[in-house]
Amino acid sequence: MAISTKNSQYDIQADGLKKSFGNFEVLRGVDLHIKRGEFFTLFGPNGAGKTTLIKLLATLTDPTSGNLHVSGFDVKKEVNNIRSTIGVISHDPYLYDNLSALENITFFGTLYGLDDIDNRARCVIKQVGLERRMNDIVRTFSRGMKQRLSVARAIVHDPKILLLDEPYTGLDQNGSQIFGEMLSDLKSNKRTILMTTHNIDEGLDLSDRIGILSKGKIVLDCPKSEIQRSSFKDLYISKVED
Repeated sequence: MAISTKNSQYDIQADGLKKSFGNFEVLRGVDLHIKRGEFFTLFGPNGAGKTTLIKLLATLTDPTSGNLHVSGFDVKKEVNNIRSTIGVISHDPYLYDNLSALENITFFGTLYGLDDIDNRARCVIKQVGLERRMNDIVRTFSRGMKQRLSVARAIVHDPKILLLDEPYTGLDQNGSQIFGEMLSDLKSNKRTILMTTHNIDEGLDLSDRIGILSKGKIVLDCPKSEIQRSSFKDLYISKVED
């Protein structure tokens, strides 16, 4: 039975969630409950269904069956309410290369109907450490800078939930370190964060809880405090190969 969505302590609630494309079942009954303010990292190999799950939570595709609520709203009935409460960051920064950083963030701010858009855009660009480049064209940015700007895009409307789909992909060591520091700051603001990754070290650093998705099902879900970092790789391998 699904947990009640009204006045709930959970920002993300999936019960028996399934998603198929034709005859191919990508998600095969996912149960996932993430508490308000929690940082949950979901590990899994390529093809496990991680991106499909993020797309369902972001209302970019509809579930085949099961129940899914985000911020207490039903993804089947209250899409607009959900979209105002979430920010999405992935390996694709979803930016316009021929616009400046400031023009990009201002544009996305207008989509949410924000007041004082220019000031808010400048604030979040400064927050991600790009204030000196805010008037530069995005195509001149490095991969790491684009990813930092994608964080500004995702938080310009101050969402209470962040969905991160393999956000470290393509970042070098320095870029990964800077991005990790930004995530730490975002976590300190008590946002609910769900991050998918197959990178064990980066995924374990900030998490409150961790899970493993394999072959379309959650095969592990537990507090990070119950996991020994030194043995997690072996545990991960055993779970995805079962």
